[in-house]
Amino acid sequence: MSGMMTRLLFLLLSLGCLTSAHGQSAWTEPFPPHRIAGNLYYVGSRDLASYLITTPEGHVLINSSLEESVPLIRASVEKLGFNFTDIRILLISHAHSDHCAGSAEILKLTGAKHFVMEGDANAVEQGGAKKTRLGKGDYTQFPPAKVDRRLKDGDEVKLGDAVLVAHLTPGHTPGCTTWTMKADGLNAVIIGSPNVNPGYILVGNKNYPTIATDYETTFRVLKSLPVDLFLGAHGGYYGMAAKHALLGKSDTNPFVDPEGYLRYVNEREAAFRAEWEKQKAVK
Repeated sequence: MSGMMTRLLFLLLSLGCLTSAHGQSAWTEPFPPHRIAGNLYYVGSRDLASYLITTPEGHVLINSSLEESVPLIRASVEKLGFNFTDIRILLISHAHSDHCAGSAEILKLTGAKHFVMEGDANAVEQGGAKKTRLGKGDYTQFPPAKVDRRLKDGDEVKLGDAVLVAHLTPGHTPGCTTWTMKADGLNAVIIGSPNVNPGYILVGNKNYPTIATDYETTFRVLKSLPVDLFLGAHGGYYGMAAKHALLGKSDTNPFVDPEGYLRYVNEREAAFRAEWEKQKAVK
């Protein structure tokens, strides 16, 4: 290869890396931690959502995000005036690295117990799914983390006066979990993920034969849940940054958005069904 071709290849690779980094910069960009309602707080980055539920007996954390997210999450917890080492239970939305790669480190730092939906528990303990069910974009590799309790659909997680309910919303991963709880008397719904990532195989998937019908189950479940506070595993699901900017501007809590929740779920279901029909047409 000539020197000019080598330099050109290097430039193209560099531009590709920069584009990718720019696209995911919101995953690691700090964002002001804030109270959503009651004892429910946001402690994630601009887009990777982590939630802290505080109680007198210790705290629950939902989503450890990336390995490099752990210092950001810790700083956010402490900025709110809570002790990071008081986290007693770690939960996740699903077993993709952008939501659970930091789990092993958080468990080491806090001694917390790790509760994961049964369908994702093996992947968490193995550091990723043994059999990938798609090509690109699955984010399946991450540090393995011990699971202390394997959850089933409808299981409750209790700590102090906090009660969270684990709803199995599969498809995105077999154990994808949507969490619900009461915060200041409001119904909070933290959507796991209803998205069909690029490369997902919905028809004839040998490693996940029920993926399409699992997605159908997910949309039925999501539409059945009572919701006031619309939240999710990514801030972008519910327009977190724009809503945060409205905090304190009126007596209305901007995170109360049942209409936005239903619009989002319906739009994601339409996208799933369009992709499913597209894949069925070429089989």
